[in-house]
Amino acid sequence: MAHFRPYTVIDDIDLEGVTVPGLRGEFLRRELGERTATVGSYSYGGQELFRAWGYVGEEHCRYFAVRGTDGTLEPPQAGCPRVRVIKDSTGVAGLALHSSTGKWLILEVR
Repeated sequence: MAHFRPYTVIDDIDLEGVTVPGLRGEFLRRELGERTATVGSYSYGGQELFRAWGYVGEEHCRYFAVRGTDGTLEPPQAGCPRVRVIKDSTGVAGLALHSSTGKWLILEVR
């Protein structure tokens, strides 16, 4: 990501139409000829959860990678991140991230 430049930061990202307090998206860009590559890094509490990347103007992500339980980014998966918002009677309780192993990683956000 050393060749990318900061583009924008969004705090309290909206997922599935639900604002997730504390979920932060940092977006970077890089010019590649006539196209602009973009990468988004999503974090909670200062810990990166996942990255998604592709090109500006594309409707969906090309790839994404989830930070696994060992703290490293898992191998890239095609498409957009599969993230589910977990809600309870008081609001957002957590996030579920689909890992490259097919398992759902659960993060409590309270």
